[in-house]
Amino acid sequence: MKVFISADMEGTTGVTAWDDVNPEKPSYQRFRKFLTRDVNAAIEGALEAGATEVVVNEAHDGMRNILIEELNTKARMITGFEGKKLCMMEGIDDTFDAAFLVAYHARAGTDAGILNHTLIGSIHNFWINDVLVGESGVSASLAGHFNVPVVLVTGDDKVAKEAKDLLGNPETAIVKEGIDRYSAKCMTPEESSARIRQAAKKALTRLGEYKPYRVKTPVKLDVEFTSANMASLASSIPGVVREGTRKISLTSKDVVAGWNIAWPSILLSMAAERQRIG
Repeated sequence: MKVFISADMEGTTGVTAWDDVNPEKPSYQRFRKFLTRDVNAAIEGALEAGATEVVVNEAHDGMRNILIEELNTKARMITGFEGKKLCMMEGIDDTFDAAFLVAYHARAGTDAGILNHTLIGSIHNFWINDVLVGESGVSASLAGHFNVPVVLVTGDDKVAKEAKDLLGNPETAIVKEGIDRYSAKCMTPEESSARIRQAAKKALTRLGEYKPYRVKTPVKLDVEFTSANMASLASSIPGVVREGTRKISLTSKDVVAGWNIAWPSILLSMAAERQRIG
């Protein structure tokens, strides 16, 4: 049994502030240890359930957060940002039996969702076939393209609800309960690890119950930015249409093909906007 793990960071045990997940801030070093611990708990649960191969893809910021020297030796890790066409799901393919989304967070605008956002801070909303999704939905759709179900989501209580509402009934491991965007009632690392390990193991024992999140084709993707200028910049990519002041849209044969247009357009607009501000 082969398991894919996409590891973000905002949903890590104890994280409640941007400083906690920013490599330039002192607290980051502490919380990357907690992230590594959360990921290890998911790996351990998978192995206990019979997984024979586990691949971890780093999925936060520059994607160099997990301490590989502390990672379970039976796992392999994809690290770094450049060249990852599937970004948070780089490495997923149809050879995997299940996917875990570890340390994920709720979509932009979610009430009391810890550090809620969608992909980048300049995106207000993201839709797949007119369904409003966050990063868990984007990741699940990319996994679904390869017929791989998302069977476990870890993070706060808000992303757990978001995942269940969209995907049906994946196992969830809630490591904190959001009070506001920057405050939460948190589990201790020991309790979080136990919850994640148990949920991972249970998820794989229920593997036959899950269905991949497969979106209908052709696929329509819509992105609403917080900036009109970013929408203008993104619409310069062939196939991307501007739909109003801050929104772009594109239609493609499937979700992977659509993502391979949408993501570069987002990165281009983000880079150009930063250059303009600078």
